[in-house]
Amino acid sequence: MDPSLVAALGDELFNALNTRSTLTPLTSRYSEISIDDAYRISLQFLQRREASGERVIGKKIGVTSKAVQDMLNVHQPDFGFLTDRMQVASGAGVSLAEYRLIQPRAEGEIAFVLAQDLNGPGVTASDVLAATESVACCFEIVDSRIHDWKIRIEDTVADNASCGVFALGEQFIDPRTLDLAAAELTMWKNGEPAGSGLGSAVQGHPCEAVAWLANTLGKLGIPFRKGEIILSGALAPLVPVGPGDHIEMSISGLGSASLRFTA
Repeated sequence: MDPSLVAALGDELFNALNTRSTLTPLTSRYSEISIDDAYRISLQFLQRREASGERVIGKKIGVTSKAVQDMLNVHQPDFGFLTDRMQVASGAGVSLAEYRLIQPRAEGEIAFVLAQDLNGPGVTASDVLAATESVACCFEIVDSRIHDWKIRIEDTVADNASCGVFALGEQFIDPRTLDLAAAELTMWKNGEPAGSGLGSAVQGHPCEAVAWLANTLGKLGIPFRKGEIILSGALAPLVPVGPGDHIEMSISGLGSASLRFTA
């Protein structure tokens, strides 16, 4: 894909974020778009965000569980970047307007906080565990700048893996004291059950998912850095949220998190 078109599409996504508008799927307009093209578009999108004052504080893997893959009809993982403007506190009220959310959906997952750098390729799940300072439960509020979530893998990669905002729980636990594959998630929306799942839903073990991301980004020359937050993927299907909704989650051994949404 021509570099000028890559830049133009990254700019389109940045403008859609700021105007809270959606775009016709990139894949329906440009049948030749590849995963590599989508990644380059996402970097242009990220560069625009950084130029506006945002700072990268981590990375995320998405579409890791079969439940989410089936929901979105995307059948391989994607990846994106977390910035400081995306982070909100657990228990906070999230204004859709303030955080530039368009069509948000909530997912519960396990977040990793790194104690040291990781450079792929060649990173294993054991390497991830050794490099992790702590883990916490996490709400990621995914959002798409693509109209009506009509995405293919190239659309979501270009759109920074459909990332909106995220909130870490208040407990940070040594992952070596837990069986993360057996960790059980329970979610509620407005007091009603809204999903459940196990850590094993993400590629068999959350550490395997994080290793995949380290290796995928490593091939592109992008390392994990000490202190970064890495989101390992949803343990259960996504839950649509909007103004007036209150979501809560707990993960066994990792505590809980909650968010409220306003217009």
